[in-house]
Amino acid sequence: MTDSLAEKQSSKETRFVLHPYRSLPPAGFLMLMIAIGLVSFIVGIIFFFMGAWPVFGFFGLDVALIYYAFKRNYRSGNLYETITLSPELLKLTRIHPSGRREEFDFNPYWTRVRVSVDHPDGRTSMRLMAQGKEVLFGQFLTDDERRNFADALTGALVTTRGSLF
Repeated sequence: MTDSLAEKQSSKETRFVLHPYRSLPPAGFLMLMIAIGLVSFIVGIIFFFMGAWPVFGFFGLDVALIYYAFKRNYRSGNLYETITLSPELLKLTRIHPSGRREEFDFNPYWTRVRVSVDHPDGRTSMRLMAQGKEVLFGQFLTDDERRNFADALTGALVTTRGSLF
């Protein structure tokens, strides 16, 4: 009996997973680093033979800093958020690149999704709000993605609320 109940509950459950977008795939990153390294090496050699040998080291430092910046960016891309919606519970789970996990629970009947313009340049933010609790989420999404996702989540909330009756 409990297996069939779990199957029924899981069939009513909706799950969304939000990932940051990274436009440069790993193969593209490798090609970019090879190109930057090659150009820096050639120009550094030219400076070395002109007698400005310290410049060669600075070109190597530039390549190392670019590599470090990209690796940090890729690491921050490991952040993701899942939203699980059932008639009884809306759960937002945020998994940080370090592996730290944050969970926020909401009653789906009272939960609202709000997209607001918070910045003078028109950038938006997205929040889940219910019963005095407010959580900012989807910060890595673009403005259009936030609006589209807010519409999709609002629709799922309306559908879920209708299944309660």
